[in-house]
Amino acid sequence: MKRNNLLSFSISLWLLFTAVMLQAVESAKGKYAHMLFNELFEDYSNALRPVEDTDKVLNVTLQITLSQIKDMDERNQILSTYLWIRQSWYDAYLKWDKDKYDGLDSIRIPSNLVWRPDIVLYNKADDDFSEPVNTNVVLRYDGKITWDAPAITKSSCVVDVSYFPFDSQQCNLTFGSWTYNGNQVDIINSLDSGDLSDFVEDVEWEIHGMPAVKNVITYGCCSEPYPDVTFTLILKRKSSFYIFNLLLPCILISFLAPLGFYLPADSGEKVSLGITVLLALTVFQLMVAEIMPPSENVPLIGKYYIATMTMITASTALTIIIMNLHHCGSEAKPVPQWARVIILDYMSKIFFVYDVGENCTSPKRQKEEEHKLEGDYGYQRRHKEGRSHLSKRNDDCDLKEKLNGNLNESYGVHGENVRETVNCCSCYKMLIKNIEYIANCVRDHKANRAKGIEWKKVAKVMDRFFMWIFFVMVFFMSVLIIGKAA
Repeated sequence: MKRNNLLSFSISLWLLFTAVMLQAVESAKGKYAHMLFNELFEDYSNALRPVEDTDKVLNVTLQITLSQIKDMDERNQILSTYLWIRQSWYDAYLKWDKDKYDGLDSIRIPSNLVWRPDIVLYNKADDDFSEPVNTNVVLRYDGKITWDAPAITKSSCVVDVSYFPFDSQQCNLTFGSWTYNGNQVDIINSLDSGDLSDFVEDVEWEIHGMPAVKNVITYGCCSEPYPDVTFTLILKRKSSFYIFNLLLPCILISFLAPLGFYLPADSGEKVSLGITVLLALTVFQLMVAEIMPPSENVPLIGKYYIATMTMITASTALTIIIMNLHHCGSEAKPVPQWARVIILDYMSKIFFVYDVGENCTSPKRQKEEEHKLEGDYGYQRRHKEGRSHLSKRNDDCDLKEKLNGNLNESYGVHGENVRETVNCCSCYKMLIKNIEYIANCVRDHKANRAKGIEWKKVAKVMDRFFMWIFFVMVFFMSVLIIGKAA
């Protein structure tokens, strides 16, 4: 028991001694840090380039870490990013012997106390020209200064929306000194690309790289070279959102346009369906126009909308023409012979268009209908034959009257038999005329009705023909836009 108490007391005493020594060391470090700071900045000026020889180039190492993409404004062509900018250089007037200051090898001081390179973003597109964030710098005993500063940048980016929403963009971030030329301050990129290890995944864009390239440019105003480092941010758009909200509804709506030809002509909704689909696509077209910049490059989805709207306009116009064919009445001319052969004989079989009660498995019915149409349109020939037959019968009646008259004269037949014979012939003539008139009316009515039925069938065949044509067009347009995107 005594041994345990003695051991616990020894450990507590040792911990207390360690804490006191650490506090003493910290106090000593703070004391030497204040002493070092006062000695370093006693005659120091942050206004001049910190080199011992003015002809010597000061090298500044630049490293960019991309943390987040805040926004990509395609309409205004501005990329907003959150960056960590690290700059490091050597200050010839901020060195010390660390052994002289109890091994103190680095201190952290406000960045506005030391000279800083005026490296700015050349393609900045922000209205705010405020100073950089005044974070601390790390000053080492050998004069190396490391300055890490966060920055929210808005840079101009040339946006190509030709393949929207399956597009890729390349946005440049060009950093360089604003006043110092390459003979005074030289910029060296620390890595071959930007650092993406701390990048926060974006919901709209994928990062496919951020290569860095150093450029040395001689401008027309000056003969000195001006170096800069350009970081190219390669972005690939995530198109799932636009596929489900812009492209897929358009494809589904465009497939409704050919179905307008399948609607019965007597429903009165064929033209209304085409106009409704056209208005729906116009709404989607306006939504895309609000997102895209007003450039000459029409986006791929915009081309698809325009082509679909043109197709729907053409289908609506064709529907109006076919409706006029459908409503051709008895006053219309008969269907031309070429149309009867091509449309009614061949195309109707190809597109499986039959009359009411007729189908592909009843050829007998088809032959009966053909004989019916031939009979209706041959009514004039039969009418002439009927007239000649009636004339013959009238001649027979006249012959009977002559014979009766001869009999009366030869044999002296008089009385009621003769009158009855004459009256019978007169009634027979009137009855034949009435029957002939009724038959002509019925034939005319059947012929006109058959003429209207033929025009309706022509319209139905043309409806079915254009329906399949436009279905094929919509399908190939959809495949084409997906193929171009791939």
